Parts: sequence; structure tokens; C-alpha cells
Amino acid sequence: MSRPDSDRQASRVGCTLTLDVATPATVVIQIAAARRHEATISERLEIVNNTVPMPAQELAGAIGGRQHLVHVEPGTVTVDYAATVAGGAGMPARVTDEERIEALRPSRYCPSDRLAGMAQSHFGEPPTALERVRAICDYVWRHVAYVSETSGPTTDAIDTLIAARGVCRDFAHLVAALCRAVDVPARIASVYAPGLAPMDFHAVVEAEIDGRWQVWDATRLAPRPTLVRIATGRDAADTAFITVTAGRAELRSLTINATAAGELPLDDHDQLAALG
Repeated sequence: MSRPDSDRQASRVGCTLTLDVATPATVVIQIAAARRHEATISERLEIVNNTVPMPAQELAGAIGGRQHLVHVEPGTVTVDYAATVAGGAGMPARVTDEERIEALRPSRYCPSDRLAGMAQSHFGEPPTALERVRAICDYVWRHVAYVSETSGPTTDAIDTLIAARGVCRDFAHLVAALCRAVDVPARIASVYAPGLAPMDFHAVVEAEIDGRWQVWDATRLAPRPTLVRIATGRDAADTAFITVTAGRAELRSLTINATAAGELPLDDHDQLAALG
């Protein structure tokens, strides 16, 4: 018997993270799959603080993203999340005026104003946004080496351009900053990425092409059609998977899993693709 389309497109994603908490702390966790109209999510989120289950307050974010706010006591906190997400990406979303304005502004990790000269000289000539974005992604893929543990929490797009190495968030920041510098709105999305090796949270770019958001990944490490959106924002400051807003807590361990039903699709990272 053939499976329904939604089953064939189902992805199973999740993560487990452990925190060492030194003082009473307030923690914001951003690991749940984003809600979207064309998808069905079956999920479980468990937070345990020193063997005691803890309630979390869900806060709505941009583009269906969700944050979970929790207050914890000193000791060990374990967060376990698992979800099955069924449904395709559908049509690329239209870009609103508000989104366009925000996605053209410089941000903490994407100082596009400081990259304007370089971006215009290298990528300003192609007449269409599609051609400019393709040229930028190709440049970053060819000139930046993917090297683990080569950047830190303060590394921005200019640091990545100079060092010519980084991880997925560094690739995404550089692509987004260069896009904005040549008048192409661009934003960052954190995602679960079936096929990524080694498995981790992944960061990609959404850029406006002909009035709609299209997803780009200059690392070329995972096929875009199977990506599962978590959070969306200007840069990693908006999409961090964990933020300690009060008190002291440190990440001890993190494991992530993301699988798609059936074989992973081929992706040449040149054609248009949408992120659900």
C-alpha cells in the first residue's frame, strides 16, 4: 500500500541538551520545529531539573518559531525534544514590506554597511537578485573553508571573510551580509538538517527572489528540500538555540538527530528552493 504524501515527506527531528546550572537561572530554549500551515507536527518536550519535571512557557516567535521560557534551580537540567513533522515546504512565502525593511538593515553579525564596497565591486553588476545571490553563494562556497571550532560567539561576517573559514552560521552570516550590501533582503534561519554530517543545528539564508523567500546554503552540506525550520531572524542573535537571560548556566552536552523519510533528495544548491 502506498503511503500518503504527508507520510512520505515526514521528517523526524529532535535533540537532547544538558545544562550545568550554578545559580537560579532563567533560560530561553529555541529548539522546537516552527509551526506552519501546511505541516503537521507531533512533538514532545521534556525539561527536568534535578529529577523534577519543569513547566515551560511557550512564546510565539517570527515565522511560526517558538521559544520556551523556563526557570531552573542550581544543579543539572536536561532538555529532551522529539518531533515528527509531516508536510512539504509548499509555495515560497511572499515577502512583506516589514520583512523586507528588516532584512535589508545591518545587524550585529551581518554588518552589511561595512561590506558595501567589497560587495558592490564583486556582486553589484548582475542585474537580477537571483544572479547576485547565486554569485554570492558560489563565492562563499569557494573561498570559505568549513572548519569546526574556528569561530566564537563574537565572530561576524567580516571576521569570516578575513579568516576564510568557519562553520554554518559563519557562512550564513557572510552570505546574508553580502546580499544586504547589494540590496537583496536576506535573513537567517536555524534548521534541523537531515543528511548533515556531523549532525548539528544548521544555519541557512533566506533571500528575496521576485518577491518570495528562497533558501540558500553556501556550505552545501545538506539538501534544502528536507530542512525543518526552527527559528528565523536577522542573525544568530535571534536564532540561538539557548539563551540564559538571568543567572548562570552552561551547556554540558548536546546531541541532535534529524532524518527524512526515504532517500535524501539531490540538491545542486543552484536552483530555487523554499523553506517551510
